[in-house]
Amino acid sequence: MNGLTAFLEKYFVPVAAKIGSQKHLVALRDAFISTMPITMAGSIAVLLNVFFRDFPTEWGWTGFVAAMDPLIGINGYVYNGTLAIVSIIFAFSLGYNISKSYDVDRLAGGLVSLAAFMMNLAVTVDLETVKSAIGAANASFDVNTLPKEFSGIYGFFSLAQVNGTGLFTAMIFGFLATIIYAKLMQAKITIKMPEAVPPAVSKAFAAIIPALVALYVCGIIVWGFTKLTGMDVITWISNTIQEPLLAMSQGYGAVFLVTLLVQVLWFFGIHGPNVLAPVLESLWGTAQLQNISAAQEGASLPFQWVRGSFDAYVWMGGSGGTLVLVIALLVFSKRADARTVAKLSLGPGIFNINEPIMFGLPIVLNTIYLIPFIIAPLVMVTVAYFATALGLVGPVIAAVPWVMPPLFNSFIATGGDWVAPVISLINLVIGFVIWTPFVLTANRVGPPEEEMKA
Repeated sequence: MNGLTAFLEKYFVPVAAKIGSQKHLVALRDAFISTMPITMAGSIAVLLNVFFRDFPTEWGWTGFVAAMDPLIGINGYVYNGTLAIVSIIFAFSLGYNISKSYDVDRLAGGLVSLAAFMMNLAVTVDLETVKSAIGAANASFDVNTLPKEFSGIYGFFSLAQVNGTGLFTAMIFGFLATIIYAKLMQAKITIKMPEAVPPAVSKAFAAIIPALVALYVCGIIVWGFTKLTGMDVITWISNTIQEPLLAMSQGYGAVFLVTLLVQVLWFFGIHGPNVLAPVLESLWGTAQLQNISAAQEGASLPFQWVRGSFDAYVWMGGSGGTLVLVIALLVFSKRADARTVAKLSLGPGIFNINEPIMFGLPIVLNTIYLIPFIIAPLVMVTVAYFATALGLVGPVIAAVPWVMPPLFNSFIATGGDWVAPVISLINLVIGFVIWTPFVLTANRVGPPEEEMKA
């Protein structure tokens, strides 16, 4: 065990630490985090409509649905201004955070990233496509009655490209445009204004050349790509890159691996979810956004395992399912120091804050607790993954604050699926069973409580 710990500490931890501090990955992580108020508002709107519209409709409560129509409409507007355009919001957030990492004008960087993403949107609508889409619903519509100059309508874009589908394009062009802008700003390739000019005006003029170059580089790429392929960039990236990666994320192996890496990182005192946030949010976070959008539209859910699934079923009390460790310590520990730490950690643990137990017990670099800290989450994620895959519990359809206590978290995240808290409870019991033998072992390693008092 000591040999394995030494090996990981020598070869694995330095690499993980560098990844966790790499400024571009930090910017990507912070960009996702910054959109949380927006995604949370949209998720709440979707969740409320589940209870105001979807469930009552299934139960035949038409009168209730009619009475809730104003609230359903308001929730729809909130969704349209949040999750329906989340790629636009993310594009600005990413540019802002990349500019922050380069210490250049953040507002201008956010706008450059946003503009670079927007130029990728398909801005024409083929009326034959419109006809096939709405012809069945509106038999009187006849595209052939329109003049030839209306063969393509300019100035429209598809909402399907600015929800979660456009996130990967926003990442690629956000990085490209903002890094070019930031590098030119740092190289002082700017318009310099006299000192008498107000700072706000001077900053705006200074960003003109870097922004112009960055956006024209992106514009050339988009124009060339569209001419060569006959396809808009967002659709191509979605079909060629995003969808295969998202499909890969739904495999048990990918879910198992990321859970394992989070635990190993945390064992060495490195915040696993933060280090792996670019992966967690880019893949499973994007899948969650698409699930939320599908739930709003009443469509079938495209993904079974999303970002919120980890919080709902695995990281209860924090990474490692440490809430059950706290309970096991309170029940079985005979060490005064461990019991004191457990008492102090219980409150935060209920809200999934586990730093007190991680560093107070400690679990970090404590070989006694290495095995349960890794094994318990792997067993828990296995149970939850296959329960979801087999249809025993519905997928997550709502973003829930990570501080939401266990059981409540899974119930709300799945839109009120009563089986979800049952799965969470089963996992808590499993975690308790796995942690308990090691708590009993720890009693023999340190002085018992009676000797401490003496």
